[in-house]
Amino acid sequence: MQETPTYFLLDIKDKTAYITVNRPDKLNALNTLVLKELAEILATLKANDDVRGIILTGAGDKAFVAGADIKEFQEFSSDDAWQLSKSGQEEVMDELYTFPKPVIAAINGFALGGGLELAMACHIRVASEQAKMGLPEVSLGIIPGYGGTQRLPQLVGRGKALEMIMTGDMIDAQDALRWGLVNHIVRPEELIATCEKLLEKMYLRSQTAIAAAIRVVNIGLMQPEKGYEEEMDAFADAFDTPDFKEGVAAFLEKRKPNF
Repeated sequence: MQETPTYFLLDIKDKTAYITVNRPDKLNALNTLVLKELAEILATLKANDDVRGIILTGAGDKAFVAGADIKEFQEFSSDDAWQLSKSGQEEVMDELYTFPKPVIAAINGFALGGGLELAMACHIRVASEQAKMGLPEVSLGIIPGYGGTQRLPQLVGRGKALEMIMTGDMIDAQDALRWGLVNHIVRPEELIATCEKLLEKMYLRSQTAIAAAIRVVNIGLMQPEKGYEEEMDAFADAFDTPDFKEGVAAFLEKRKPNF
């Protein structure tokens, strides 16, 4: 990874990595280079044992990520588009979705198109009251390409997902909460602090158990026929971990565990 990110601000404080998409003049829009750099950042943070969680947000007060950089699409062939979708899904969205440490999207404004897909790939979404979300791709004659047609129905159900995708309309934070698209709505000035409080609770729990839970939940969603068996295996494997021994000892000794 570059020592100084071009399109991102990266700050590591205590156990938390703060990733900020830093293109406020472009409403933090995604393009090929932005996605490539984000993939590099995620790979570095995954390998950093000092980092136990991530908060992902956008620079400024207008946008989380207001979609893709449409100008880049003008010269694309269908082969170019397929490769963009493949690399975006596999190197960024899937990496976020399966990341073994908690990732929270702090949605501070517009989360549209690829921006909403980016937020949906995170484990948890916290939105400011002013946030707006949508998948407007059909207005351009295309469909979501970074997993949006798959992850949105998982979160809000088939009917609501198709309504959002086929109309291309934005929804506000209140509807997003009501539909299950976001976990919490807070005032803009409380956005990052709320994400931090959620992570602080998770840091008191077993890191290995959290990683296992993320993996098994994802398997159950993507391969339902394997979910229960994977849960049994992961449950059993946990009994061989130091965290299990510490957790049980702390419980019996009536003290807080030292994970």
